[in-house]
Amino acid sequence: MPAVQLPRSWSVDQILDDLDQQGFSVIDNAYEQTYMEALIEECTRNLAHFRNAAIQNGVVSDIRSDHILWLHEALDVSHQHIQTLYGLGQELNRAFYLGIKDVEAHFACYNAGEFYALHRDNPQGKNGRMISTVYYLHDEWQEDWGGELRLQDKNGQWHKLQPKPNRIAIFQSDLLHEVLLSKQQRLSITAWLRSDSQLI
Repeated sequence: MPAVQLPRSWSVDQILDDLDQQGFSVIDNAYEQTYMEALIEECTRNLAHFRNAAIQNGVVSDIRSDHILWLHEALDVSHQHIQTLYGLGQELNRAFYLGIKDVEAHFACYNAGEFYALHRDNPQGKNGRMISTVYYLHDEWQEDWGGELRLQDKNGQWHKLQPKPNRIAIFQSDLLHEVLLSKQQRLSITAWLRSDSQLI
């Protein structure tokens, strides 16, 4: 895996300290405005190809109501985001010996009235997901629109993270979390840094 230069706004020391102390970190103004706009354009251009999200083995459940599109190399704008996450994985491996080898990711769309109930991305170490990330794609978000990421940190404290534009949340995949009901269309890229290789 080639070395990847992380954006200047990503303070590696801060991310590592946050993950060590509380199990999650938040980066605001994660990317340059032009790249964020290109990501939003690529996502919205492909909305017709989104499908109902499943939880495991393709099973659709009432635990979640969002729609997704798995990312692949033909989606070249978002593929750059995946490459950045590979760079983050290298830093996490050096600091925490997580053995991250792969990144899987999808666009996610929560329309008004949609949500994702309490869950863990890697319950009791049942899969290779080590670190979860959510990058918010919409160009505007108001507090009363809902759609927050509600997360319990490694110390048992609860946090409610606003889905602010150009923000990325990074957290341990075994932490309990949910996406609260959204009152507006909420767009994001959800990705997992994995200790195994996952074929989509």
